[in-house]
Amino acid sequence: MFRIFCLLLLAASPLFAQAPALPSAVYKSVLRVEVATQVPDYQTPWNSGRFSGGIGTGFLIGKNKILTNAHVVSNSRRVLITVYGSPKKYPAKVEFIAHDCDLALLSVQDFTDFEGFPTFELGEVPSLESQVRVIGYPVGGERLSVTRGVVSRIDFQAYSHTRADSHLIVQIDAAINPGNSGGPCVQGDKVVGVAFQGLTQANNTGYIIPTPVIRRFLKDIEDGKYDNYADLGVAEFPLFNPAMRKALGLPNDGNGVLISNVVPTSSSDGILKQGDILMALDRKPVDSAGMVTIDGEDVNLNEIVERKFAGDTVAVGYLREGVAHTVEIKLKPLEWSRMYAVEYEKTPRYLVFAGLVFQPLDTNLLSATKLDDITLRRLYTDYVPKGLFEKHRDIVVLTRVESDPVTSQLENFSGFAVDKINGVEVRDLAHLHDLLHPQVMPEFFVIELFGAERPVVIPAAMVAGANQRMQENGIIHLENLKD
Repeated sequence: MFRIFCLLLLAASPLFAQAPALPSAVYKSVLRVEVATQVPDYQTPWNSGRFSGGIGTGFLIGKNKILTNAHVVSNSRRVLITVYGSPKKYPAKVEFIAHDCDLALLSVQDFTDFEGFPTFELGEVPSLESQVRVIGYPVGGERLSVTRGVVSRIDFQAYSHTRADSHLIVQIDAAINPGNSGGPCVQGDKVVGVAFQGLTQANNTGYIIPTPVIRRFLKDIEDGKYDNYADLGVAEFPLFNPAMRKALGLPNDGNGVLISNVVPTSSSDGILKQGDILMALDRKPVDSAGMVTIDGEDVNLNEIVERKFAGDTVAVGYLREGVAHTVEIKLKPLEWSRMYAVEYEKTPRYLVFAGLVFQPLDTNLLSATKLDDITLRRLYTDYVPKGLFEKHRDIVVLTRVESDPVTSQLENFSGFAVDKINGVEVRDLAHLHDLLHPQVMPEFFVIELFGAERPVVIPAAMVAGANQRMQENGIIHLENLKD
């Protein structure tokens, strides 16, 4: 009897109270997104890639504006929209896509049938322990699904779509399954997030993209294009250790983080220095864990920069040799950081020369191939922090050695980065092309590789014959040098 009484009390508490049901008309505005995709082949880049498909969710936020996840429509070749309770499929197109925050905006070719549908409004970040609903088309059935969950965490974490970008995130104790992606997370009658990823190591743990990220995406595209996030261009190191704080001349008050690196050409280059102590951003104190307080929640300091755009300024308070300084830094994107992001809607760049296949190093290539040379990995790791991009727009890699009389005994050279061609340092893939196709042909092409025991030597007189044999073996397009 006592247990039953306790359960009744819990059911009557505000935390466990049932949220009012949504009007049935709203469900028509939650749309099933069916996508046919073509994924590039980075192992054999001259091939067109494999075709596949998937299902996701989207929802109306305005006239012919359907919000969904970027990963739902990435590499899409065809997008079809289905309305709840209708078998009709409507062709759609991707108007804007932001891979770095995993959001996309779609439109249908003919909006006539959608004119009377209600549109969702954006709310605020839901509070901890508050209840939310996730609506979508997850696996397990064909019809619309509605699940409830409680907000269990608000954090700054990695977004899995690109593997390189971190933003504000809300964790809920409702599973986000394949097909849920892109669906609205609703509290009351407003959207408080977009469902986008789950945690495979735990049960009933899902994540939503909260409205500050959504609003920033929608604001960014108002001028007709998406510009990516701005970046402060510094790496910070927490200052928990009292001995370390004492060595830096800091009181043990739990404030400030060490700037461990400033990226060359970034927003902070020439202003901040390695060894400075970052104390405040936009006059919000930075604690020793690199956290600031925004809207009553402690979040990573980068959240302040996250909410700004290229051209905006941020006030930075820092200590240098014990002296306090405040400076306004104008923000800009750090385009070279995309080296570490999985990229989409791009065909692989490559060059085939006498059976040798060259490709620029990026995360797509690393994900698709087994490149384990330690020097190559170090070049990848140092590319942005140490500013290697200033000298090498591309780190060019010899990724394959095709079978041919010219390439006999050269199989062990695949997987190394290219250093020089006939004594000239290689800047990027286009420069490699120029060095391998000079106006005056040398007797030999000497290709020096980082970490290799000896260079690769190709007789120039044998190149044309090898290229012809490559074409006869199906490697028809010998090069794709453009992004």
